[in-house]
Amino acid sequence: MPPSRKRARRYDPDRTRTAVLDQFAQVRRAVAGLSPEQLALPARPGDRTVRELTVRLATALSSVSRSLELPEPRGAKPELTPVAWVLMPAARADRTDEETRALAACHPDPALLFDEVAAGFAAAVASASPDRLVATPAGSMRLGDHLVTRTVELIVSTDDLNAATGLDIPYDRQALAAATRLLADALAERAPGGSVEVRVPPFAVVQCVGGPQHTRGTPPNVVETDPLTWVRLATGRAGWAGEREAARVSASGERADLGGLLPLTS
Repeated sequence: MPPSRKRARRYDPDRTRTAVLDQFAQVRRAVAGLSPEQLALPARPGDRTVRELTVRLATALSSVSRSLELPEPRGAKPELTPVAWVLMPAARADRTDEETRALAACHPDPALLFDEVAAGFAAAVASASPDRLVATPAGSMRLGDHLVTRTVELIVSTDDLNAATGLDIPYDRQALAAATRLLADALAERAPGGSVEVRVPPFAVVQCVGGPQHTRGTPPNVVETDPLTWVRLATGRAGWAGEREAARVSASGERADLGGLLPLTS
């Protein structure tokens, strides 16, 4: 099926940068208080530990700083949009996990790594143009777009950390909004159409899935959930059937079953 032709959503680069910094600061404070026993706890997904989870989160930001230290390719064009980044197959997952475990072994105290990353990241992005190209493992992106993808990494990892440790690390509202909208747009890209309306109040509404479109009034196929449940569904942290049974998702209409389209990041 061809990709949708909808205009790409625009994100305010200053608000996105602030959201990334604020969410990282929330996690940084929590990581500083983790005990060795908590760092050894299992964390989703897979068989990683909390220590490995925190190290991977730190590298999600340090990679931006390292890219900004390199010369910008002259005459190059961005190869990836934020939506394309979400929908890329996770072909590098095994390699990334191996690298994370090796790095975690070198950082028995992740709090020190977080301090180092926070200082380097803030300095690197403070004066960089959102249109500057940065290299990622999947291809080059505009810095402003890449920072939007960092909100997904931060929100998902914060949720994983809360689930593993029982902590209640806050979610920055702007970071959660950006992550929710990006994942909703990725669903609309994966299943273009207008027969189903997906609502994630107060942040996102998208139409998707081919079939009869509605033009006025309440659409015949509606899915609605909250932002964190949507993030979990889109990233495979929760299953469609289970969330519907728990009444965290409402779905009405014969085309409103999104179970076959989720998760988006697998």
